[in-house]
Amino acid sequence: MEDLRHENPTVYDTPAYKKRKRRLGDRRDGRKLRSLSPMHYVEPFIMKERSDAQNHFEDVIDITNAEAYLAEKHKAGYTDLALLHIILAAYIRVVSERPGINRFIAGQQIFAHNTIECVMTIKKELSLESPDTCIKVEFDPRDCALDVYKKFQTTAHKAISDNTDFDKTARILTKIPRLLFRFAISFLQFLDYFGLMPKKLLKVSPFHGSLIITSMGSLGIPAIYHHLYNFGNLPIFISYGNIFSADAVKADGTKERHRFVTIKVVTDERICDGYYFASAFKRLKRYILHPEILDKTLTEVKEDVD
Repeated sequence: MEDLRHENPTVYDTPAYKKRKRRLGDRRDGRKLRSLSPMHYVEPFIMKERSDAQNHFEDVIDITNAEAYLAEKHKAGYTDLALLHIILAAYIRVVSERPGINRFIAGQQIFAHNTIECVMTIKKELSLESPDTCIKVEFDPRDCALDVYKKFQTTAHKAISDNTDFDKTARILTKIPRLLFRFAISFLQFLDYFGLMPKKLLKVSPFHGSLIITSMGSLGIPAIYHHLYNFGNLPIFISYGNIFSADAVKADGTKERHRFVTIKVVTDERICDGYYFASAFKRLKRYILHPEILDKTLTEVKEDVD
């Protein structure tokens, strides 16, 4: 059966977000938010590091319907489509409706990301000795599930078959003597604090983006709570574990065997309040439960506040 992963994703005639004039205080990777409640501006000075502001969230999601959805797509030729792509597509759809989860803290100020960039560490081969590499994929908030699949697979296959820009940059950095390397990282943190990080480094850095995700299930182990990084600006880390079967109670009180996955999320609580996060994660769960909703490409998305 033909593998359709190399079909081109949707090309949009207009940008998803309206073009804004860059203002004083904006960064290359985000615009400064100026209309939030005072608490949002105080928190980064109380909780100075991302590790100070970590919240942990866990949910068990029924993926029986999602597996049926994947089976249909496999028959249609999308043979590599997996739960990973559904979770990513669900997250991107949530960003289109709850853009506050795509904020970040830098320089003790709060910003809205200009783009949606998802980061993942992958192995070039499934072996103990195989090297790791990081990929960063940019998505459009209007993307449907198959757009997400095509963009992710294109980047992942390129990273597996060739050295990525991240690999090349990391190799250069490892040639720097230890003390100078430590100084170089401190200098980059200084630049990042003031929004002066070079554009090329922002593009390859696996520590800058909207979301970082890991599949512990692909390793055959449960999900973990993975810490956020103080370096960079990643505000959310999603981990999901191996799929398991359990009884689900139907509306009539009878039991039925269903398939489930555990998702664990670590967030930077400074980017939005608990009510907002709860609303976003409810929608994330809804889209994973009903991935067929994600087949539709959006025409309009919601933008974050000014």
